[in-house]
Amino acid sequence: MAIQVSVCGPSDCTEDDRRNARELGRLLAERGAVVVCGGYTGVMAAVAAGARSAGGTVVGILSRDDAEGADPNLSIVVPTGAGQARNSVIVNAAAAVVVVGGSWGTLSELALAMQRGRAPVVQLGGWTVLGQDGEPVPGVLHATTPEEALALTGLWH
Repeated sequence: MAIQVSVCGPSDCTEDDRRNARELGRLLAERGAVVVCGGYTGVMAAVAAGARSAGGTVVGILSRDDAEGADPNLSIVVPTGAGQARNSVIVNAAAAVVVVGGSWGTLSELALAMQRGRAPVVQLGGWTVLGQDGEPVPGVLHATTPEEALALTGLWH
């Protein structure tokens, strides 16, 4: 069975986030991973485009109950009708979760991944979550490049 990696990120993202997500998608596809994402615009569209450019498979877990607005680079579309609760499905579908950029929805996916012990959870850009001591919350691995994010998943040696 193929390794599944969830890539989470905002629908309204920066150009750096878009570039990083596209490259991450390409790298994952080259390694035979199935990319799981939210299926719409921004980071989700960029990771889908990157994976498809390398012949990869991309599964979009949609918040709507139909495929309206789904990115055309998705290989498989799963309309859930679950709204933001679909974030739980995205997180549970993967051996690792990579978060690119930051938004409230993305933060919820990161929190779900950490709470459920979906290790590893890798963050590439975006927000830094600080604990009560003012230090970054332990457990989230921080990457500065798509290549480093992939390496931090520990899924390929």
